Amino acid sequence: MSRIQRAILSVTDKTGLVEFARKLSGLGVELISTGGTARLLRESGIAVRDVSELTGFPEMLDGRVKTLHPKVHGGILHRREDPAHRAAVTEHGIQPIDMVVVNLYAFEKTAGKPGVGLDELIENIDIGGPSMIRSAAKNFHDVAVVTSPSDYGSIADELARSGGELSAATRWRLAQKAFATTAAYDSTIASTLERVSANGHFEIQAESAFPPVLRLSFNKLMDLRYGENPHQKAAMYSDGSGQGVANGIQVQGKELSYNNIVDLQAAWDLAQEFEEPVCAIIKHTNPCGTATGATLAEAYKKALECDPVSAFGGVIGVNRPIDGPAAEEMAKLFLEVVAAPAFDEAAKAKFAAKKNLRLVEIKHAPQKWVLKNVSGGILLQDSDVRQLGKSDLKVVTKRAPTPEEKRALLFAWKVCKHVKSNAILYARDGQTVGVGAGQMSRVDSCRVGAMKAVLPLKGTVAASDAFFPFPDGVEEIAKVGATAIIQPGGSVRDQEVIEAADRYGLAMILTGVRHFRH
Repeated sequence: MSRIQRAILSVTDKTGLVEFARKLSGLGVELISTGGTARLLRESGIAVRDVSELTGFPEMLDGRVKTLHPKVHGGILHRREDPAHRAAVTEHGIQPIDMVVVNLYAFEKTAGKPGVGLDELIENIDIGGPSMIRSAAKNFHDVAVVTSPSDYGSIADELARSGGELSAATRWRLAQKAFATTAAYDSTIASTLERVSANGHFEIQAESAFPPVLRLSFNKLMDLRYGENPHQKAAMYSDGSGQGVANGIQVQGKELSYNNIVDLQAAWDLAQEFEEPVCAIIKHTNPCGTATGATLAEAYKKALECDPVSAFGGVIGVNRPIDGPAAEEMAKLFLEVVAAPAFDEAAKAKFAAKKNLRLVEIKHAPQKWVLKNVSGGILLQDSDVRQLGKSDLKVVTKRAPTPEEKRALLFAWKVCKHVKSNAILYARDGQTVGVGAGQMSRVDSCRVGAMKAVLPLKGTVAASDAFFPFPDGVEEIAKVGATAIIQPGGSVRDQEVIEAADRYGLAMILTGVRHFRH
């Protein structure tokens, strides 16, 4: 590719544009621009031609037609090595355009405005921008297309080093990014317009509604060393939001593995269930210890007490910035990952000696949907964010839970939701005691949870993610000294289960809410 001599700039997001344009101008690149972009450049003291001067036509139809012209698209699309193309543009006085710097109307932002009308929505569908992007990307052999301000710096540096040229590899990378940009843009428009009713009134569908066509667009962040097992390849992708586990900032430690990330999500999700300081210790996506406390250090120590053997090599999630005292306690144990909203300087200093320990800062992003692959398709469901209200708590036994038991039951209920089914969890107020996860029968989960307990079970409460099909589970729970149970109910044998609880003097609450996690 020869030196870039002429560039057209038309952007909605003007971040970094003035500095980039100034660098292009300093390299002798002629700048052509439109509307607000041209005005900004002139106000910044940068020489720029209006696109209307290039085309010989004014911007018209309220700005709908600015760049849709042969002198724009002919300048972009003609192949420089093709004699017929060169002859055609010469005959019609078309000047080559060697770089297109374009980003698009903020359609998604407009669609997200409360009460947005259809007319406003339609007017924010960019036509000229995607057309120029696609033209430039198609002719990447001769034209560089720049769609993201994040690329301005590296492009300016390469141009400065090379005397105004960009390598074929750079142009191809930019073209790939350009096509991905227009694909995502069109996908957003299509998904949004599916919510427009036949009478033309723009309506946002209810949160539980699912689109007739599911369009997903994610950018690859990194290749991972391997997947769930060493013989499986893997990569991680981002939705571009800057939030959530995928977009977390790793501030220390080795590269995250596939399994680290899966456990990290489990730890983070559980920690977000609580308002008070909480620490969740995860192994193989199950909580082996969870506790609340007045401080994170206290919460961690209580969580560790639940199962210190399983906690070895675990993943921790908390819902507060980690301070020095909490970091000092955590650093005593071998851990794979610690996830938090932030780490203060004292915490970073405490963790610094454990160079392989991964520290990840995460901005919370509630997940609207959960996706699961099946052969030939995909399953989509709402995230399980159902919270219990007072009206959900139905005492069905002769004895009601004491205030302390009730607090423990509600704590256990929140944690049990994050245990693989069949799930039984023993707890005290603010501390798990025994976790029975993933068993094929609920009574076995009752036994496993008790078997795993290191702390005394007497006086604990139990939570079950689904109903008890038989009274035997209640009998196992009573045998180990637990005094109260919270469960969804809904079995055909609910009355037998309740009667068993009454025989053992247990209090029982039915919620009517199930929390299967397969």
